[in-house]
Amino acid sequence: MSSQFDVVVIGAGPGGYVCAIRAAQLGLKTACIDKWSDNQGKPTLGGTCLNVGCIPSKALLDSSHKFIEAQKGFELHGIKHAGVEIDVPQMIARKDKIVKTLTGGISGLFKANGVTSLHGTGKVLAGKQVELTKPDGSTQVIDTKNIVIATGSSPIEIPPTPLTDDLIVDSTGALTFSEVPKRLGVIGAGVIGLELGSVWGRLGAEVVVLEAMDKFLPIADQQVAKETQKILKKQGLDIRLGARVTASKVQDNEVEVTYVDGDSNEHKLTFDKLIVAVGRRPYTEGLLSPDCGVNLDERGFIFVDEHCRTDVPGIYAIGDAVRGPMLAHKSSEEGVVVAELMADQKAQMNYDLIPSVIYTHPEIAWIGKTEEEVKASGEAYKVGTFPFAASGRALAANEAQGMVKVISDKATDRILGVHIVGPSAADLVQQAVIAMEFAASTEDLALTVFSHPTLSEALHEAVLAVDDHAIHIANRKRR
Repeated sequence: MSSQFDVVVIGAGPGGYVCAIRAAQLGLKTACIDKWSDNQGKPTLGGTCLNVGCIPSKALLDSSHKFIEAQKGFELHGIKHAGVEIDVPQMIARKDKIVKTLTGGISGLFKANGVTSLHGTGKVLAGKQVELTKPDGSTQVIDTKNIVIATGSSPIEIPPTPLTDDLIVDSTGALTFSEVPKRLGVIGAGVIGLELGSVWGRLGAEVVVLEAMDKFLPIADQQVAKETQKILKKQGLDIRLGARVTASKVQDNEVEVTYVDGDSNEHKLTFDKLIVAVGRRPYTEGLLSPDCGVNLDERGFIFVDEHCRTDVPGIYAIGDAVRGPMLAHKSSEEGVVVAELMADQKAQMNYDLIPSVIYTHPEIAWIGKTEEEVKASGEAYKVGTFPFAASGRALAANEAQGMVKVISDKATDRILGVHIVGPSAADLVQQAVIAMEFAASTEDLALTVFSHPTLSEALHEAVLAVDDHAIHIANRKRR
């Protein structure tokens, strides 16, 4: 049996479902294949992001922040209470309800836009055909004019810590704990490790984060990274750098972890739960028939050009399965670009301006180059910083930790990078993204009126500080 479509998208995550909807909006007959099932075995859309990634983790981050705020922050505001407790099953149930609402929303959008949803596993065959393997094992070959591969990524497992029941888990398992572990180990001090460690740390777990690298958050601006590390340490996260895990042993519902520090000394720690969060790899295994013509690089990523085209005309790949940061918003935008290209429209994406966010509290967010990158390039540059401790709005909200940092070109004044750790950093950095998309200078933002009192004023002051014009901090020199 064969079917004919203009587009077949493999994967219904934030890249795939967005691509499918946009393609259908543009008049292309579109099908989207996805194999994800919920815990009742029913098909569910949204991929990792909506089911076990971005959305459920943010639900738990918000719940745990409200708990710690009620427990330790209300009294400062004059709000007295007899005490608060956390109901973990209720917290998890709330998270599951949010996931169900959003995944059901995608199903509704597919129907509204005429996208055919196919449940099963897709495989790219030669001649731009797709083999659909259904849950019952039956197969169907689908003919199509275009294929979009949006299969995403999966957590990396490491030999010293094989996943074990409910004791050694990946990021998915860490979202379903039925109670707060007393002692929690996290392997990896990246985005996922810090976010999940924060969730359970706020709820009362003693959290130790083991990071093999000697530098904390090497992908971030190091001034902001060091400030972040101080804040997280005050919150109780025990972050150990240069800690390479070499072995684990499960016994009596506990996990004993062995790691080696930077001086080659061996250490052992015992946890009630261990989260392995060392990164993700592209999900491309079994995806491509040998004769389909689509090529992988040495790390398993699908090789594409700047417009997400593979080596086969009419076959595209987007999101975590290709080069670039593994971010949902990057995947979604690539999906839109590819859909418009398939509809013979002009489309492009600015890969230099993809914001990054870590949803700890406070949040960490950045766009553009770090100071280390600018310095290494040899460009002459200027830096302005502003602490949230000097922000009236941040103080009023008891959210005065962190800072805003702006880097600009010394000759042209063009903004090169903005780095924030502080309240609402994820939203504040978007102002910088918009400014940089229009090639704004620091003077452009300095001349912009920011409403008062707002957190946004911290960005304004940091921009002013680039040329020592900040009003609410002492300038380095008067002019």
